[in-house]
Amino acid sequence: MFRILESQAPAKQNATTTINTLSGRLQSATLLEDRRAAILGLRSFAKLYPASVASGALRSLISCLNKDVEDVDTTKVTLETLLMLFSPDESSPEASEDIALWLADEFTQRQDNITVLLGLLDSSDFFSRLYSLQLISAISTARPQRTQECVYTAPLGVSRLVAILEDKREAIRTEGLLLLTALTPSSPDLQKLVAFENAFERIFRIIDAEGSLTHGGIVVQDCLSLLANLLRLNISNQSYFRETGCAKKLHDLLKESLREQDSTDSVAEWARSQRDKNLWGLLAVLQLFLIRGSVGTQANQLSFWQNSVLTQVLEIAFHRSIDLSIRAEALKTSADLIRGNSGLQESFGQLEVISPREEDVAPQTNGHSTVRKPTLRVNILEALLDLALLASPSIHTFDLRLSACECIKAYMYGHAQIRLFFLGRAIDGHMSDVYEADNILTILIEDPGKGHGADPYRRWIASVLLFHLLYEDFEAKNMAMAVKDGDAESGEEVVTSIQALTGNLISAERKGEDERVAIGYLMVLCGWLYEDHNGVNDFLGEGSNVQSIVQIVIQDGQSRVLVSGLCAFLLGIVYEFSTKDSPIPRETLHQLLTSRLGRERYSDKITRLREHQMVRDFEVLPQDLHSSPHGGLPEVYFDRTFVDFLKDNFSRILRAIDRAPEIEVPVIANGIQKGVSRELVDSLKAQAEDRLQTIQKLESEVVNLERRLGQEQADHRKAKESAVIELIRIKNINDALQRNHEDELQRIAKENHSSRLEISRNHESVVSSLRAELQKLKDDNEVTMARILARTNAETDDLKSTIRNLESELAKLDKDHVQDLQTAHEDYSAKIASLESRLERAEDKATDGESRSRRLQADLDSKEDARKTTQSELDELFMVLGDLEEKRARDKKRLRILGEAVSDVEEDGEVDAGDDDDDIDGID
Repeated sequence: MFRILESQAPAKQNATTTINTLSGRLQSATLLEDRRAAILGLRSFAKLYPASVASGALRSLISCLNKDVEDVDTTKVTLETLLMLFSPDESSPEASEDIALWLADEFTQRQDNITVLLGLLDSSDFFSRLYSLQLISAISTARPQRTQECVYTAPLGVSRLVAILEDKREAIRTEGLLLLTALTPSSPDLQKLVAFENAFERIFRIIDAEGSLTHGGIVVQDCLSLLANLLRLNISNQSYFRETGCAKKLHDLLKESLREQDSTDSVAEWARSQRDKNLWGLLAVLQLFLIRGSVGTQANQLSFWQNSVLTQVLEIAFHRSIDLSIRAEALKTSADLIRGNSGLQESFGQLEVISPREEDVAPQTNGHSTVRKPTLRVNILEALLDLALLASPSIHTFDLRLSACECIKAYMYGHAQIRLFFLGRAIDGHMSDVYEADNILTILIEDPGKGHGADPYRRWIASVLLFHLLYEDFEAKNMAMAVKDGDAESGEEVVTSIQALTGNLISAERKGEDERVAIGYLMVLCGWLYEDHNGVNDFLGEGSNVQSIVQIVIQDGQSRVLVSGLCAFLLGIVYEFSTKDSPIPRETLHQLLTSRLGRERYSDKITRLREHQMVRDFEVLPQDLHSSPHGGLPEVYFDRTFVDFLKDNFSRILRAIDRAPEIEVPVIANGIQKGVSRELVDSLKAQAEDRLQTIQKLESEVVNLERRLGQEQADHRKAKESAVIELIRIKNINDALQRNHEDELQRIAKENHSSRLEISRNHESVVSSLRAELQKLKDDNEVTMARILARTNAETDDLKSTIRNLESELAKLDKDHVQDLQTAHEDYSAKIASLESRLERAEDKATDGESRSRRLQADLDSKEDARKTTQSELDELFMVLGDLEEKRARDKKRLRILGEAVSDVEEDGEVDAGDDDDDIDGID
């Protein structure tokens, strides 16, 4: 029975067939219930077969969001199905990262698809809002830039997203917060739209609702992340933030966190970690307003000062129970709040904070001090110096000390009067009989053996502060140079501050102290002696200093590249700014450096210093406690300003040893130039070389012009000679033609005359006709020859006149300046071209004359042929007459033989008659 039923059952379908069937039903269904049933079926396959479902039903699912938007249940299952396609099971055979990209492309290629999802945010349904936000987040994760563009261009798209922050349901509000954070990190236009939708006010309301900074959880951290996205490098939003009074809200948040911390209940240990993250996030937001060189930085600083934000930040920095890393970040923020603003710097010096001397650093629990003591408020500068120059610091306080040093540097930054005041107080304290543990001059100049040598960063931080006091400030350098130890009246040796610092540097190296101590001293000396002739002379006043530092450069090997390189750099500065009047003259110093140290070693040491990782990669290396190796000191060796100073002057100091000792570098101090200006000498040399090159160029141009002038003159002479030769040739041709024509005419005349004499009696008419034709030919020939001769003579005269003009002009041009050569050359070229054209025309005319002569010669030859023909005919007539006379003589002889009587008259008459007959016959 069961077998019969099994045989009648329909064939089993696989997943692909079922998905295709459901996709077809979804596409063709007209009833809402049918579409919902098909979507439910597809949802069951979406996790395991995302590619098959997406390829067959994605566009239909998106279309359902448009058609069935009014039906909450259908919209819910549709959104769930689409979300499952973005996050398939890891065990799915079709799971791939490319599926999410393909799905995101399908949504973002049409603006309407994103607009539909944003439209669902108007619904009050929980799942429609939540799933729509999650779906847009998934699309944004795959294609962030395109999603940002679609949201930006969608009508009311940004307004709907920001309005989600007002939703009382935490899940929806948090999802909207995360989506806005994901959409706003890199689009300034989108950031402005979000900000102007009252986003700042809504964010602060969420923070207050979540328990502020102290009790707020991850949601507060997300709010601060969104706030940072909206404010980062966006001047417009920062200005809007100030104008809407949000700076006061920052003050309130900081104040509230401090009040909670100072309360009897304080903050639970488990909540401190999140509290510290929230504080750190808020300080990071503050720092976004304080970018160096930004247009709105000073306005932001003033706004925060007016709203007492700086005061609250300083309270956090000196609060004992707050984590050391947060306190260090607060000091960095305080430095940014006053840096470069002279008014705030002056007011900053009047503030009072909790004295760090009241704090005994106890064992740390997650970085928090557990010891409480009564508070004592002191001046901010005294507190910062105490914090930076602690006598027995723990390694955990390094970031705090470094931040305190940064805050002092910001207090002095760009304010000469403050620097001089600070330095003056340090000098007065050092010269007094009262020992001050936080006096930078006392720390650096006192005997290192009596100080706290175990802490290298104490002297290093003091060196950094003194470097910033003296850097590029001649007045401060002169003040510090006046500090001396020892009483000459009591017979004690007087040691200047520069010599004392140098002696302590050499002593630290001999004792093998940490290299950070030597680097600190070297930073101060390099910054002090640079462009300071008086400081260099003071340094050279103790001759053994140079020998000792050269010895350090020679002896230090691979392990102390930084110290040996800085020592070489210091020696280069000393030589660069030494003079012939220095205690060790410049020439002697040069010989000492080249003989003992050598140029190659000098260049190698400085080059290796520049290429060292701590200098080369300073900007990218961490300059805090995180850079320390396990159990060691932090890898912090240099100050940022000193690194910039070293890199800027590396090439100059590297080449300093190659400069001749005779050349001194000028330095303008208090308006007085000292030393010979090498730049002036180089400038004069460059000008002299330029002028010499100009002279050589002009001379070469003159030679070229003279050569061209000679060439032009030679060409002119050649043209002139050619013209004369051509003229002579034309004359000879004309003379030859004239002589030939006259001889020919005479010969023809003689021949014609002899012919006329010979046949004048019998051929008068023929001779007359020939004479008339000959006379006509002669007349035509004479007219033609006269015309040709006249034209030739005219052309010859014209050529002679042109040649005379050219010769006169050439003589005149020879007396002119070389500068007129170009113009003369152009005139000569034009005239020579004219002359050549005229010569060509003369040759054409001569050729024409020759052709006419040849035609006349041909006519004469034809006439001669006619005459010869006539002559031959006359000869034939004469022969006929001779034959007739011979015949008649034979006839008469025969008649006489026959006995006939023949008279002489009859013979004559017959002869005459025969002659007449012969003449008639000849004429015929």
